[in-house]
Amino acid sequence: MAKSNPFHLNFLLHLCLVKFRLYLPLILLCSCSGGSENLDVAVTDTYKAVEFHGNAQGTTFSIICNDSLQVTSDEIEKILIDFDNALSSWIDSSTVSYINRSGGGVISFKDESGYFARCYNLTQEVYALSGGAFDPTVQKLWQAWGFEGDGDIPDSSVVDSLRSFVGFTPGLHFLFSSVPDSNGTLTIQKITPGAALGFDGIAQGLTVDVIAEMLEAKGAKNYYVEIGGEIRVLGLNSDGELWKIGIDEPTDNSDAENRTVQKVIELKDKSIATSGSYRKFFIRDGVRYSHTIDPKTGRPVEHSLLSVSVVSNSCALSDGLATAFMVMGADSSMQFVNSHPELDVDLYLIFENEKGRLETFYTKGFRDEVLE
Repeated sequence: MAKSNPFHLNFLLHLCLVKFRLYLPLILLCSCSGGSENLDVAVTDTYKAVEFHGNAQGTTFSIICNDSLQVTSDEIEKILIDFDNALSSWIDSSTVSYINRSGGGVISFKDESGYFARCYNLTQEVYALSGGAFDPTVQKLWQAWGFEGDGDIPDSSVVDSLRSFVGFTPGLHFLFSSVPDSNGTLTIQKITPGAALGFDGIAQGLTVDVIAEMLEAKGAKNYYVEIGGEIRVLGLNSDGELWKIGIDEPTDNSDAENRTVQKVIELKDKSIATSGSYRKFFIRDGVRYSHTIDPKTGRPVEHSLLSVSVVSNSCALSDGLATAFMVMGADSSMQFVNSHPELDVDLYLIFENEKGRLETFYTKGFRDEVLE
């Protein structure tokens, strides 16, 4: 089984100068080893670039900036650590872990980075937009199905019991106030003891956004920020071309060593995130169980949609919607995009037809970006 990527920090940072030429395939970037010391950026006659590569949030990351900026490893590391401290369900001392293990009642905590409040509020928006398809309260069901390990099939009575904890409507299980008191303390009311939150489906995209915003605040005009395949770009690469992104063909053996790029797109000042059922699953008695839980049934999704890539202005929105669309299926995802032109969202779907053959669908905006 291809295990899920935990949202935790295993940080190894390397900085180097390089002229960026090749497109970087979606999902995979190799990790580089190295120290976390700062680097004074050198500028040549033809280009200037600084790169950060390493491991974070249970996956790899890559940051490329083709501008002469004073960016240090400490600044990148602080953002990643602050996200872990706020939102990692894999770290016992994080804010979300503290909330999850607390009983019912009012829970007070500090959110100095502001990342918990920002993620919580954005998640509420995506939850409402998607009609509950993207729901962070499926955390206990996700654990019951064994996706933190090698997979398990819980008894139907267990699934039915855990479904009582599902639902992110304000006031149902949680009621959050994002306005801190005079001491900078936030409060969340845990209405249902035993309810739990998991933000893995959106926190990675939000991390990308925050790093991109930090670069832009420093004056960056040309950058590529990627964590675990969630990507945001601005401007051009060092060859003066739009950033080229590869989308994997959804096959069971499309791991680091065995991957086929199905499409290559050019991305201009946008974000892209991909969610799929072809890597994260387990098989029992010949039945394949996707890691994506349908909040309405409490079970892994069973439709034919294998992969969805979402392009939007925000990597967090792309990330959350990609997860929601994997729950909704192909037809409902297409209808959603057509019904929400204000979101400026494009998508690329890969699914199996009735004969078991792969088919694709993509919106007009996505079609314009496809190179091959």
